[in-house]
Amino acid sequence: MSSLPRSRRFPIATQSLNPNESLVDPDSPTRCHVCFRPRSLCFCKLIPKVANQTEVLIMQHRRERSHPFNTARIVSQSLQRCQVMVAYNHELAERFATMPLSDRVGLLYPGENAKLLSDLEPEERPRQLVVIDGTWHHAKTLFRDIPRLQTLPRYRLAPSEPGRYRIRREPNEHALSTLEATVAALSAIEPNTPGFDRLLDVFDHMIVDQLKVSKSNWRHNEARRPGSPNVPRVLTKDISKIVVAYGEQERGNTGDGSSTPNQPPAPLYWNAVRMGTGEFFRCAIQSDSLKDEAFMNRLRLTSADLQPLVSVDEFRKRWRAFLRPDDRVATFHRSTSKLLEDVGADFTPSIVLKSIALKPKTKECDPRTPEILANQTSNSRPMRRLAWAVRFVEELVERSKS
Repeated sequence: MSSLPRSRRFPIATQSLNPNESLVDPDSPTRCHVCFRPRSLCFCKLIPKVANQTEVLIMQHRRERSHPFNTARIVSQSLQRCQVMVAYNHELAERFATMPLSDRVGLLYPGENAKLLSDLEPEERPRQLVVIDGTWHHAKTLFRDIPRLQTLPRYRLAPSEPGRYRIRREPNEHALSTLEATVAALSAIEPNTPGFDRLLDVFDHMIVDQLKVSKSNWRHNEARRPGSPNVPRVLTKDISKIVVAYGEQERGNTGDGSSTPNQPPAPLYWNAVRMGTGEFFRCAIQSDSLKDEAFMNRLRLTSADLQPLVSVDEFRKRWRAFLRPDDRVATFHRSTSKLLEDVGADFTPSIVLKSIALKPKTKECDPRTPEILANQTSNSRPMRRLAWAVRFVEELVERSKS
């Protein structure tokens, strides 16, 4: 920790990302002074220039400023109309309190009264968007400590697919990086502006490059076996012990501010398949979310999918009966396995597929149905996500044999 006073350590500023301006040690010839990446992994030349019409103001937590995987830096380089403010929270609050804002400014931040951007008519869309940049904890502290943020109209997103940020931890699978959230918001506000897809391509490029050069298991800090992408041995040696699972949680616990504080996410729907035999498990859990027609349409769950419909206690009993003592439950995201923990149904050790440092050849949107799920007729989102996880496991097994 530096001994300098706060005002000198991180003076409040609008971040400039001019390639000629050094933001890190100017004597370091091996690191790009713009993206903070090693020069061999610098992607600055790939970043497209996007002529966005909506003014974007990013309020960045000070700890994000020098993070090599900070995506606000990419956003600022790309968008024609974008500012990044970074400082201690109280300094940001003082500056923001007197900053002139558009009469149609809005804050991209979930909450009970937040409007879904994709549902707005053109005349209702914000002309200036404030985005908070930092971990979920950082975002909460910024929102708490900057009073003017709390007075702004709030807007939210409804991601239909998991976030793509595989090199940093997220609180749940639908949490988005600053880049993904900003692109999604601007795509809804100004759908005819070109270039947002190219910006996402650069984001994916950064992630893939980082996964290629990672020398340690960044998620668990465990040493890898030489020549291995850290694939758990049970996945490649005895596939019969693997149960691949995917679960959905209640709408009220998705982080939009409508859930009860400190209440863990409640599972709503669970499906799984045993890789060795093809035995299938499906269970819907009683919940008020099942009465939300828009939410159910988004999950594409039908009345047939909701049978059997049981209590949480009955779900635990059925899930315990399905599992064998030496089974291992594989989920693609940590948040999925945590659903089991939160209701006391984590009866066997779990494997998080996303933590495996191996880029899958198959895409998540791949419509192919794995042979082991050929008898399942559901086209629900849980089934599609389960199919993706099964294809990933199959690919791991196939690669291990080559």
